[in-house]
Amino acid sequence: MELTVQKGDLLHELQLCQGIVERKNTIPILGNVLLETNDDGNVRLLATDLEVGLRSQCPASVARAGALTIPAKKLFEIVRALPDTEIRIEAGSAGAVNVSAERFDSRMQTLPKEDFPTLPDPGGDAAEAIARDALRSMVTKTQFAITGEDTRYFLNGALFVLKPGTMSLIATDGHRLALATAEREGEEVGGDEVQAILPKKTLGELSRLLASGEGNIRYTRGESHLFFEIDGRLLISRMIDAQFPAYERVIPTGHDKKIDFERDRLASAIRRVALLSSERSHAVKFQIAESTAEVTSSSPELGDAKEVLPIDYAGAELQICFNAQYVLDFLAVADTDSVTLELKDDRSQAVMYPAGEKAAYTYVIMPMRV
Repeated sequence: MELTVQKGDLLHELQLCQGIVERKNTIPILGNVLLETNDDGNVRLLATDLEVGLRSQCPASVARAGALTIPAKKLFEIVRALPDTEIRIEAGSAGAVNVSAERFDSRMQTLPKEDFPTLPDPGGDAAEAIARDALRSMVTKTQFAITGEDTRYFLNGALFVLKPGTMSLIATDGHRLALATAEREGEEVGGDEVQAILPKKTLGELSRLLASGEGNIRYTRGESHLFFEIDGRLLISRMIDAQFPAYERVIPTGHDKKIDFERDRLASAIRRVALLSSERSHAVKFQIAESTAEVTSSSPELGDAKEVLPIDYAGAELQICFNAQYVLDFLAVADTDSVTLELKDDRSQAVMYPAGEKAAYTYVIMPMRV
Protein backbone atom coordinates (compact mmCIF):
# COMPACT_ATOMS: atom_id res chain seq x y z
CA MET A 1 0.00 0.00 0.00
CA GLU A 2 1.16 3.51 -0.80
CA LEU A 3 -0.81 6.73 -0.36
CA THR A 4 -0.56 10.45 0.30
CA VAL A 5 -2.90 12.28 2.66
CA GLN A 6 -3.21 15.79 4.05
CA LYS A 7 -2.08 16.13 7.66
CA GLY A 8 -5.26 17.86 8.85
CA ASP A 9 -7.56 15.22 7.40
CA LEU A 10 -5.62 12.29 8.84
CA LEU A 11 -4.96 13.92 12.21
CA HIS A 12 -8.65 14.51 12.90
CA GLU A 13 -9.59 10.88 12.26
CA LEU A 14 -6.64 9.55 14.25
CA GLN A 15 -7.62 11.74 17.17
CA LEU A 16 -11.07 10.17 17.23
CA CYS A 17 -9.46 6.72 17.29
CA GLN A 18 -7.32 7.44 20.35
CA GLY A 19 -10.08 6.85 22.88
CA ILE A 20 -10.95 3.49 21.36
CA VAL A 21 -7.65 1.68 20.82
CA GLU A 22 -6.59 -0.71 23.57
CA ARG A 23 -3.83 0.77 25.78
CA LYS A 24 -3.20 -2.19 28.10
CA ASN A 25 -1.56 -4.33 25.38
CA THR A 26 -3.38 -7.48 26.45
CA ILE A 27 -3.87 -8.12 22.73
CA PRO A 28 -1.14 -6.21 20.85
CA ILE A 29 -3.08 -5.79 17.57
CA LEU A 30 -5.76 -3.80 19.41
CA GLY A 31 -3.20 -1.03 19.91
CA ASN A 32 -3.03 -0.59 16.13
CA VAL A 33 -5.29 1.18 13.66
CA LEU A 34 -6.09 -0.58 10.39
CA LEU A 35 -5.67 1.52 7.24
CA GLU A 36 -7.40 0.30 4.06
CA THR A 37 -7.71 1.95 0.69
CA ASN A 38 -11.00 1.82 -1.19
CA ASP A 39 -12.19 2.55 -4.71
CA ASP A 40 -13.44 6.10 -4.14
CA GLY A 41 -10.12 7.80 -3.40
CA ASN A 42 -10.30 7.53 0.39
CA VAL A 43 -8.34 5.71 3.04
CA ARG A 44 -10.49 3.96 5.64
CA LEU A 45 -9.45 3.79 9.30
CA LEU A 46 -10.64 1.12 11.72
CA ALA A 47 -9.98 0.97 15.46
CA THR A 48 -11.46 -1.31 18.10
CA ASP A 49 -10.97 -2.76 21.57
CA LEU A 50 -13.50 -5.55 20.86
CA GLU A 51 -16.16 -3.67 22.85
CA VAL A 52 -16.31 -0.43 20.87
CA GLY A 53 -15.14 0.16 17.31
CA LEU A 54 -14.90 3.14 14.97
CA ARG A 55 -14.84 3.09 11.18
CA SER A 56 -13.99 6.37 9.49
CA GLN A 57 -12.26 7.65 6.37
CA CYS A 58 -10.48 10.64 4.88
CA PRO A 59 -9.49 11.74 1.34
CA ALA A 60 -6.22 10.32 0.03
CA SER A 61 -4.24 9.99 -3.16
CA VAL A 62 -3.69 6.24 -3.55
CA ALA A 63 -0.66 5.13 -5.58
CA ARG A 64 -0.94 1.48 -4.60
CA ALA A 65 -3.99 -0.13 -3.01
CA GLY A 66 -3.72 -2.31 0.04
CA ALA A 67 -4.11 -2.51 3.81
CA LEU A 68 -1.81 -2.38 6.83
CA THR A 69 -1.90 -1.77 10.57
CA ILE A 70 0.08 0.93 12.40
CA PRO A 71 0.47 1.60 16.16
CA ALA A 72 -2.34 4.11 16.68
CA LYS A 73 -0.77 6.19 19.44
CA LYS A 74 2.62 6.59 17.78
CA LEU A 75 1.12 7.37 14.38
CA PHE A 76 -1.07 10.04 15.98
CA GLU A 77 1.91 11.58 17.79
CA ILE A 78 4.01 11.64 14.62
CA VAL A 79 1.26 13.16 12.48
CA ARG A 80 0.49 15.76 15.14
CA ALA A 81 4.17 16.79 15.28
CA LEU A 82 4.51 17.22 11.51
CA PRO A 83 3.96 20.55 9.72
CA ASP A 84 0.77 21.14 7.72
CA THR A 85 1.71 19.28 4.60
CA GLU A 86 1.16 16.03 2.72
CA ILE A 87 2.06 12.83 4.54
CA ARG A 88 3.18 9.71 2.72
CA ILE A 89 2.40 6.27 4.12
CA GLU A 90 3.96 3.27 2.41
CA ALA A 91 4.21 -0.40 3.26
CA GLY A 92 7.88 -1.31 3.63
CA SER A 93 9.75 -4.59 3.81
CA ALA A 94 9.83 -7.10 6.67
CA GLY A 95 6.53 -5.98 8.15
CA ALA A 96 7.45 -2.32 8.45
CA VAL A 97 5.66 0.86 7.35
CA ASN A 98 7.25 4.14 6.31
CA VAL A 99 5.67 7.46 7.30
CA SER A 100 7.29 10.54 5.79
CA ALA A 101 6.66 14.23 5.05
CA GLU A 102 8.94 16.91 3.58
CA ARG A 103 12.36 16.21 5.15
CA PHE A 104 11.01 13.85 7.82
CA ASP A 105 11.20 10.10 7.39
CA SER A 106 10.29 7.30 9.83
CA ARG A 107 9.98 3.55 9.86
CA MET A 108 7.75 1.65 12.28
CA GLN A 109 7.27 -2.03 12.91
CA THR A 110 3.72 -3.17 12.48
CA LEU A 111 1.57 -6.27 12.86
CA PRO A 112 -0.09 -8.40 10.17
CA LYS A 113 -3.37 -6.99 8.90
CA GLU A 114 -4.80 -10.50 9.03
CA ASP A 115 -4.61 -10.35 12.85
CA PHE A 116 -6.88 -7.31 13.03
CA PRO A 117 -10.41 -8.19 14.26
CA THR A 118 -13.26 -8.14 11.77
CA LEU A 119 -15.79 -5.48 12.72
CA PRO A 120 -19.49 -6.30 12.24
CA ASP A 121 -21.64 -4.47 9.69
CA PRO A 122 -25.08 -2.99 10.32
CA GLY A 123 -26.55 -5.41 7.79
CA GLY A 124 -29.72 -4.79 5.87
CA ASP A 125 -31.85 -3.64 8.79
CA ALA A 126 -33.44 -0.23 8.33
CA ALA A 127 -31.64 2.58 10.16
CA GLU A 128 -33.64 4.96 12.30
CA ALA A 129 -33.04 8.69 12.52
CA ILE A 130 -32.10 10.25 15.86
CA ALA A 131 -31.85 13.97 16.54
CA ARG A 132 -28.19 14.84 17.14
CA ASP A 133 -28.71 17.60 19.71
CA ALA A 134 -31.16 15.51 21.73
CA LEU A 135 -28.83 12.52 21.93
CA ARG A 136 -25.83 14.71 22.78
CA SER A 137 -27.77 16.33 25.62
CA MET A 138 -28.94 12.95 26.94
CA VAL A 139 -25.39 11.58 26.97
CA THR A 140 -24.08 14.65 28.80
CA LYS A 141 -26.78 14.40 31.46
CA THR A 142 -26.32 10.70 32.24
CA GLN A 143 -22.81 9.39 31.54
CA PHE A 144 -21.33 10.63 34.85
CA ALA A 145 -23.77 8.45 36.82
CA ILE A 146 -22.43 5.17 35.39
CA THR A 147 -20.55 3.10 37.94
CA GLY A 148 -16.85 2.42 37.63
CA GLU A 149 -17.06 -0.82 39.59
CA ASP A 150 -16.37 -3.79 37.34
CA THR A 151 -17.97 -6.18 39.83
CA ARG A 152 -21.40 -4.78 39.02
CA TYR A 153 -21.27 -5.47 35.31
CA PHE A 154 -24.91 -4.62 34.72
CA LEU A 155 -24.29 -1.04 35.90
CA ASN A 156 -21.21 -0.47 33.71
CA GLY A 157 -23.37 1.10 31.03
CA ALA A 158 -26.46 3.19 30.37
CA LEU A 159 -29.83 1.84 29.27
CA PHE A 160 -30.87 3.21 25.88
CA VAL A 161 -34.64 3.06 25.33
CA LEU A 162 -36.00 3.92 21.90
CA LYS A 163 -39.78 4.23 21.52
CA PRO A 164 -41.87 5.48 18.58
CA GLY A 165 -42.41 8.89 20.19
CA THR A 166 -39.56 9.24 22.70
CA MET A 167 -36.07 8.09 23.52
CA SER A 168 -34.43 7.85 26.93
CA LEU A 169 -31.03 7.21 28.45
CA ILE A 170 -30.77 5.96 32.03
CA ALA A 171 -27.64 5.51 34.16
CA THR A 172 -27.14 4.56 37.80
CA ASP A 173 -24.35 3.53 40.14
CA GLY A 174 -26.65 2.41 42.95
CA HIS A 175 -26.33 5.73 44.82
CA ARG A 176 -27.88 8.03 42.23
CA LEU A 177 -29.82 7.70 38.98
CA ALA A 178 -29.96 10.02 35.98
CA LEU A 179 -32.82 9.76 33.48
CA ALA A 180 -32.88 11.96 30.36
CA THR A 181 -35.76 11.80 27.86
CA ALA A 182 -36.36 13.54 24.54
CA GLU A 183 -39.22 13.51 22.06
CA ARG A 184 -38.77 11.98 18.63
CA GLU A 185 -40.38 13.61 15.62
CA GLY A 186 -40.43 13.08 11.88
CA GLU A 187 -41.70 10.66 9.28
CA GLU A 188 -39.15 7.97 10.12
CA VAL A 189 -40.22 7.65 13.74
CA GLY A 190 -41.89 4.31 14.31
CA GLY A 191 -41.29 0.66 14.94
CA ASP A 192 -41.14 -1.35 18.13
CA GLU A 193 -39.57 -0.35 21.42
CA VAL A 194 -35.84 -1.02 21.60
CA GLN A 195 -33.83 -1.42 24.81
CA ALA A 196 -30.07 -1.91 24.96
CA ILE A 197 -27.32 -1.28 27.52
CA LEU A 198 -24.52 0.84 26.06
CA PRO A 199 -21.05 0.52 27.67
CA LYS A 200 -19.66 3.58 29.45
CA LYS A 201 -16.92 3.84 26.82
CA THR A 202 -19.53 4.02 24.05
CA LEU A 203 -21.12 7.06 25.66
CA GLY A 204 -17.74 8.74 25.88
CA GLU A 205 -17.10 8.16 22.18
CA LEU A 206 -20.62 9.29 21.28
CA SER A 207 -19.99 12.50 23.19
CA ARG A 208 -16.83 13.16 21.17
CA LEU A 209 -18.42 12.35 17.81
CA LEU A 210 -21.49 14.48 18.53
CA ALA A 211 -19.49 17.49 19.72
CA SER A 212 -19.48 19.04 16.23
CA GLY A 213 -21.41 18.66 13.01
CA GLU A 214 -25.10 18.97 12.25
CA GLY A 215 -28.02 16.93 11.02
CA ASN A 216 -29.60 13.75 12.32
CA ILE A 217 -27.59 10.62 12.98
CA ARG A 218 -28.62 7.07 12.04
CA TYR A 219 -29.04 4.18 14.43
CA THR A 220 -29.23 0.44 13.70
CA ARG A 221 -29.50 -2.49 16.09
CA GLY A 222 -27.83 -5.78 15.21
CA GLU A 223 -27.92 -9.09 17.00
CA SER A 224 -25.33 -8.14 19.61
CA HIS A 225 -24.14 -4.70 18.46
CA LEU A 226 -25.49 -1.18 18.05
CA PHE A 227 -24.42 1.02 15.13
CA PHE A 228 -24.41 4.82 15.07
CA GLU A 229 -23.74 6.58 11.75
CA ILE A 230 -22.41 10.06 12.51
CA ASP A 231 -21.02 12.40 9.83
CA GLY A 232 -19.81 9.57 7.62
CA ARG A 233 -18.33 7.63 10.53
CA LEU A 234 -19.68 4.42 12.00
CA LEU A 235 -19.47 3.83 15.76
CA ILE A 236 -19.93 0.15 16.59
CA SER A 237 -20.79 -0.83 20.15
CA ARG A 238 -21.23 -4.22 21.70
CA MET A 239 -24.35 -4.37 23.87
CA ILE A 240 -23.90 -5.34 27.52
CA ASP A 241 -25.67 -8.67 27.97
CA ALA A 242 -27.26 -8.07 31.36
CA GLN A 243 -30.51 -7.08 33.03
CA PHE A 244 -30.68 -3.38 33.84
CA PRO A 245 -32.36 -2.52 37.16
CA ALA A 246 -36.06 -1.60 37.12
CA TYR A 247 -35.31 2.12 37.16
CA GLU A 248 -38.98 3.18 37.20
CA ARG A 249 -39.32 1.81 40.73
CA VAL A 250 -36.42 3.93 41.97
CA ILE A 251 -38.02 7.24 40.99
CA PRO A 252 -40.18 8.32 43.95
CA THR A 253 -43.55 10.02 43.59
CA GLY A 254 -45.59 12.02 46.03
CA HIS A 255 -42.81 13.95 47.76
CA ASP A 256 -44.51 16.76 49.70
CA LYS A 257 -41.58 19.16 50.07
CA LYS A 258 -40.43 21.15 47.04
CA ILE A 259 -37.69 23.79 47.02
CA ASP A 260 -36.37 25.85 44.11
CA PHE A 261 -32.74 27.00 44.09
CA GLU A 262 -30.76 29.33 41.88
CA ARG A 263 -28.54 26.80 40.16
CA ASP A 264 -25.28 28.78 40.06
CA ARG A 265 -25.70 30.07 43.59
CA LEU A 266 -26.33 26.57 44.98
CA ALA A 267 -23.36 25.13 43.08
CA SER A 268 -21.04 27.84 44.37
CA ALA A 269 -22.20 27.34 47.95
CA ILE A 270 -21.70 23.57 47.81
CA ARG A 271 -18.22 23.94 46.28
CA ARG A 272 -17.14 26.30 49.04
CA VAL A 273 -18.65 24.35 51.92
CA ALA A 274 -17.38 21.00 50.59
CA LEU A 275 -13.80 22.19 50.94
CA LEU A 276 -14.04 21.31 54.64
CA SER A 277 -16.09 18.14 54.22
CA SER A 278 -14.72 14.70 55.02
CA GLU A 279 -12.33 13.57 52.31
CA ARG A 280 -13.81 10.10 52.59
CA SER A 281 -17.53 10.86 52.41
CA HIS A 282 -17.62 14.34 50.75
CA ALA A 283 -20.79 14.88 52.76
CA VAL A 284 -22.66 18.18 52.94
CA LYS A 285 -25.75 18.69 55.05
CA PHE A 286 -28.85 20.65 54.05
CA GLN A 287 -30.79 22.19 56.95
CA ILE A 288 -34.10 23.24 55.38
CA ALA A 289 -36.15 25.76 57.38
CA GLU A 290 -38.63 28.52 56.65
CA SER A 291 -37.15 30.82 53.98
CA THR A 292 -33.58 29.46 54.35
CA ALA A 293 -31.46 26.49 53.43
CA GLU A 294 -28.23 26.15 55.39
CA VAL A 295 -25.54 24.08 53.67
CA THR A 296 -22.93 22.80 56.13
CA SER A 297 -19.95 20.46 56.32
CA SER A 298 -17.87 19.15 59.18
CA SER A 299 -14.70 17.12 59.47
CA PRO A 300 -12.79 16.28 62.68
CA GLU A 301 -9.49 16.68 60.83
CA LEU A 302 -10.31 19.85 58.90
CA GLY A 303 -13.02 21.86 60.66
CA ASP A 304 -16.44 23.00 59.50
CA ALA A 305 -18.13 25.43 57.12
CA LYS A 306 -21.61 26.71 56.35
CA GLU A 307 -23.44 28.96 53.93
CA VAL A 308 -27.05 30.14 54.11
CA LEU A 309 -29.19 30.40 50.99
CA PRO A 310 -32.53 32.24 50.82
CA ILE A 311 -35.37 30.03 49.54
CA ASP A 312 -39.13 30.20 49.12
CA TYR A 313 -40.22 27.52 51.58
CA ALA A 314 -42.78 27.43 54.38
CA GLY A 315 -43.00 23.71 55.21
CA ALA A 316 -41.73 21.62 58.09
CA GLU A 317 -38.04 21.76 58.94
CA LEU A 318 -35.90 19.00 57.51
CA GLN A 319 -32.25 17.97 57.66
CA ILE A 320 -30.75 15.78 54.94
CA CYS A 321 -27.20 14.92 53.87
CA PHE A 322 -25.83 14.32 50.36
CA ASN A 323 -22.54 13.52 48.68
CA ALA A 324 -21.42 16.97 47.49
CA GLN A 325 -19.96 15.68 44.22
CA TYR A 326 -23.19 13.91 43.31
CA VAL A 327 -25.13 17.17 43.62
CA LEU A 328 -22.47 19.15 41.74
CA ASP A 329 -22.51 16.62 38.87
CA PHE A 330 -26.21 17.32 38.37
CA LEU A 331 -25.88 21.09 38.70
CA ALA A 332 -23.09 21.13 36.09
CA VAL A 333 -25.35 19.73 33.36
CA ALA A 334 -28.75 21.16 34.33
CA ASP A 335 -29.40 23.82 31.71
CA THR A 336 -31.84 26.10 33.53
CA ASP A 337 -31.26 29.05 35.86
CA SER A 338 -33.24 27.33 38.61
CA VAL A 339 -33.38 23.73 39.81
CA THR A 340 -35.95 21.97 41.96
CA LEU A 341 -35.30 19.67 44.92
CA GLU A 342 -38.14 17.39 46.02
CA LEU A 343 -37.96 15.72 49.43
CA LYS A 344 -40.01 13.47 51.69
CA ASP A 345 -37.78 12.94 54.73
CA ASP A 346 -34.11 12.47 55.65
CA ARG A 347 -34.15 8.74 54.81
CA SER A 348 -35.88 8.65 51.42
CA GLN A 349 -34.24 9.34 48.08
CA ALA A 350 -34.51 12.92 46.86
CA VAL A 351 -35.34 14.08 43.34
CA MET A 352 -33.66 16.96 41.51
CA TYR A 353 -34.53 18.35 38.10
CA PRO A 354 -34.23 21.55 36.07
CA ALA A 355 -37.11 23.77 37.16
CA GLY A 356 -40.19 22.95 35.10
CA GLU A 357 -38.46 20.14 33.15
CA LYS A 358 -38.94 17.05 35.28
CA ALA A 359 -40.21 15.01 32.34
CA ALA A 360 -37.05 15.75 30.34
CA TYR A 361 -34.44 15.21 33.05
CA THR A 362 -34.83 13.54 36.44
CA TYR A 363 -31.99 12.98 38.90
CA VAL A 364 -32.53 10.72 41.91
CA ILE A 365 -30.01 10.86 44.74
CA MET A 366 -29.82 8.76 47.90
CA PRO A 367 -29.26 10.59 51.21
CA MET A 368 -26.19 9.82 53.32
CA ARG A 369 -25.98 8.84 56.95
CA VAL A 370 -23.03 10.45 58.71
